[in-house]
Amino acid sequence: MENENQKKYITLEELNGHNKPGDLWLSIQGKVYNVSDWAKDHPGGEVPLLNLSGQDVTDAFIAYHPGTAWKYLDKFFTGYHLKDFKVSEVSRDYRKLMSEFVKMGLFEKKEHVTLYTLTSVAVMFAIVVYGIIGCTGVWAHLGSALLLGLLWMQSTYVGHDSGHYEVMSSAGYNKLAQVLCGNCLTGISIAWWKWTHNAHHLACNSLDYDPDLQHMPVFAVSSHFFRSMWSCFYGRVLKFDSLSRFLVSYQHWTFYPVLCFARLNLYLQTFMLLFSRRHVPDRALNILGICVFWIWFPLLISYLPNWSERIMFPLASFAVCSIQHLQFCLNHFAANVYVGPPNGNDWFEKQTNGTLDISCSTWMDWFFGGLQFQLEHHLFPRMPRAQLRKVSPLVIDLCKKHNLPYRSLSFLEANLWTLRTLRIAALEARKLSDPSSQNLLWEAFNTHG
Repeated sequence: MENENQKKYITLEELNGHNKPGDLWLSIQGKVYNVSDWAKDHPGGEVPLLNLSGQDVTDAFIAYHPGTAWKYLDKFFTGYHLKDFKVSEVSRDYRKLMSEFVKMGLFEKKEHVTLYTLTSVAVMFAIVVYGIIGCTGVWAHLGSALLLGLLWMQSTYVGHDSGHYEVMSSAGYNKLAQVLCGNCLTGISIAWWKWTHNAHHLACNSLDYDPDLQHMPVFAVSSHFFRSMWSCFYGRVLKFDSLSRFLVSYQHWTFYPVLCFARLNLYLQTFMLLFSRRHVPDRALNILGICVFWIWFPLLISYLPNWSERIMFPLASFAVCSIQHLQFCLNHFAANVYVGPPNGNDWFEKQTNGTLDISCSTWMDWFFGGLQFQLEHHLFPRMPRAQLRKVSPLVIDLCKKHNLPYRSLSFLEANLWTLRTLRIAALEARKLSDPSSQNLLWEAFNTHG
């Protein structure tokens, strides 16, 4: 064991200097690690390490890694320890709660949710195919389209779960589930999802780091976007020009119609990533899965008797699946936002500030895929969705103890909150020709409060 007098120390300020590509250091429980050369091999992608480098990231590491991951840290140890390393009370309580959940085995109890969901997806897919090939009525075809939208929602939940923890018996089968439920069935690459989703979790509601808030030129949840903000995730400027101003000015009216076509953007984003020069894990496998989707989906549509129904079919499916896109927006659009990189030292606080839960009855858990407990999911991303309702009361208690927000709204309330946020930003966009102190006050409140 290392003698206390022989330990080498660096200050937090010195650690902060190692936060650039090729020079990525971070601290976990006060020990400093150099992950510069390993960043591109990180299973969670390079983005989380780029966002959190130069900081103590103990809470984020605990949240995203099982206990078996600790043994891999030694090879990255620099020999340095963080000087004056301290743990806040909220972090101490969070780690204690995490430890209790591990002892209770909550991270291992998946309760067959994946099996039930995959079975329902298979049954729905068979009904959809029969409804198109075996039936001739337009109502049967419309019903098949609506069912396909629901199928996409449920399949996406399995893909989401498998990206956070192993829903299958092995890592290989887990990857198969990801590609099958994501690429093959929905046409959305699991590689694209991991790339954006990991960044979203760690930089929750950072306007310039969280890609889930960067929807220019169509939507803007803060007037900060009116300054043509630089996206640290995409590495480009999110321009606010005359077109953006026009679209954002009416975003509270266009919100729901745009969501009905949101999948088209996800298809585009998938192709842009898979055929980019960016490092993409399992690129060939992801492309193969996408090819499967773009074979069966157009082929199925071709069995419809006329072009009116061939156009109706995907639009109806997109409309149903837009409920899921809406859910993701409700969880974050009306929550607090901030500018700048995530801070590992207040990771727990950032999750509570940037997240809203949706309250619903137990029988609706399947419909929301467990993600109505969005805060619980953000705090314990490896926890199977079947356990999120059980741990919710403990999360509420922890938030109360440290005076942190825990917001659980009905589906209607969450919609109203989101529309209000969009409307306020829309009205601000219209006033840009005559900026006033009132605008600045609104901006300060919605950025920090």
